[in-house]
Amino acid sequence: MGGGTPGTQPDARLIFILALPLAAFLLRLGGAPLFDVDEGAFSEATREMFERGDFSSTYLNGAHRFDKPILIYWLQAASYLCFGGTLDAEWVFRLPSALAAMAWCYAAWHFARHRFGPETALAALAVMATALGPFVIGRAATADALLNLFLALALFDAWRYLESKRRAPLLRCYAWIGLGALTKGPIALIVPGAVTFLYCASRKEWRIWLHALGDARGWLIFAALTAPWYGTALAVHGRNFIDGFILKHNVERFTGTLEGHAGSLFYYIVFVPLLLLPWTGPFVASLRQMKSDFTASGLRRYLWIWAGFVVVFFSLSGTKLPHYALYGTTPLFLLIAVHRDELRRPLAHLAAPGIFLALLICLPVICTLLAVSGAGPVFLAAIGADNVSGNTYYLAQFTEAASRVDVAYYLICGVALLLWLAAVFMPRGALWNRLLAAAVLQTLVLALAFTPWLGAVLQGPVKEAALFVRERPEPVVAWKLTLPSISIYRDAVTPSRPPEAGELAITRIDSVPEQGFEILFRRGGIAVVRNSAAVSEPDGAASEAAP
Repeated sequence: MGGGTPGTQPDARLIFILALPLAAFLLRLGGAPLFDVDEGAFSEATREMFERGDFSSTYLNGAHRFDKPILIYWLQAASYLCFGGTLDAEWVFRLPSALAAMAWCYAAWHFARHRFGPETALAALAVMATALGPFVIGRAATADALLNLFLALALFDAWRYLESKRRAPLLRCYAWIGLGALTKGPIALIVPGAVTFLYCASRKEWRIWLHALGDARGWLIFAALTAPWYGTALAVHGRNFIDGFILKHNVERFTGTLEGHAGSLFYYIVFVPLLLLPWTGPFVASLRQMKSDFTASGLRRYLWIWAGFVVVFFSLSGTKLPHYALYGTTPLFLLIAVHRDELRRPLAHLAAPGIFLALLICLPVICTLLAVSGAGPVFLAAIGADNVSGNTYYLAQFTEAASRVDVAYYLICGVALLLWLAAVFMPRGALWNRLLAAAVLQTLVLALAFTPWLGAVLQGPVKEAALFVRERPEPVVAWKLTLPSISIYRDAVTPSRPPEAGELAITRIDSVPEQGFEILFRRGGIAVVRNSAAVSEPDGAASEAAP
């Protein structure tokens, strides 16, 4: 795969590369609790569909949720019906994203195989399956992996139409755009429409683009896919749907900062290389070929326009999140594979995965030192974290991070680092194969060690608190925090408000008043408290605080 003759890969290598997406997106898929806010919100909205018996609208803790269209919730509901049984089986809610990410990888492989050859196609598949960004989003119970799939399929078929002028790929393109609009809204039209327009404009082929845009049968396919749900949502919710979905979560998300997710104009210049780890070095090397790609090849120009538009568009958006850039990484994965034989300076390319693996093995140690020294909040403030005003909460979280790590974590990370060193100093191994070895090691460490540890630190206390109150008879509320996964693990809607007398509340430990509240459970920075005002306790009653 480093540069041999097409079709000469040993069968074992072919099978290994083709199996990478399965390992990357399915290995220990349920190894961590659902991460708040996004995973908890999507999964809880799906759970409430069953509770309400309403599968056309989404609610979060009893309130309308207009953040995203319906398709991802339907797929999560189907996954739960097929494989469910307990609501704390996290992999059930993540499975649609994992399947979408795998399909995304194989679609890119199929597309590249017919245009760049089988060797390049396998290289592109390996990059997509082991890069950091796809790993994260393909294992998250959110809508983004599904949208990535539909955007890639739409733009692949758009190119097939542009190169052949056949109608079949054009009609499929409309279908993918329709499914994307059912997944995340207007962005599914904007990206394919703008990329194809810019490409045709660069070649002064206006009529081709206008002809594709005016295809009546294509628009009928799009309408058949989208109109039933959008029409139903508008009929049922009226102005609330327009204000909530169209205006707030689309127009305002672009024109302003939503939910505090701001960033500078150069936000994605930082995050794109991080999302491509450990392939950051080959990406930088590919950038040097941009000018020649743009002039020499229609397809390579198309791929650079695709990546460039996404980065520019979301750089201009008021709301910025790292995973938005993933909508434009598919062409980068292909271009990295195309230019793999032009890589030089092995150490420069192998440094990024080595530093990343070393950082993973050091993180629990750093957390331990910050907890012991009491410098955790100062450290978070120094790196720009928001709302670091409560020392008690953050010190508890750093202590939790230190206590949740075990020998297996250090063993997995340590062995991976040693194997990376072996790959670096491999005397005759091709650079690309050594990079692939580092990428596979990164994926295994993330799946087997880091993600479960991070989930245990950030969400373990939340899950345990929710399970603690699940069978208790008192009403339960979430107080001064937004953690939708509480409702998933409680299997019940959890209002967000102060607790009344006798009620239980799940809250941060630095939010518990000094008087009037009894701590029943505490883990990390999360506590379950009871408002003891006007509640008479039996003589000698003791707190049930967990150790």
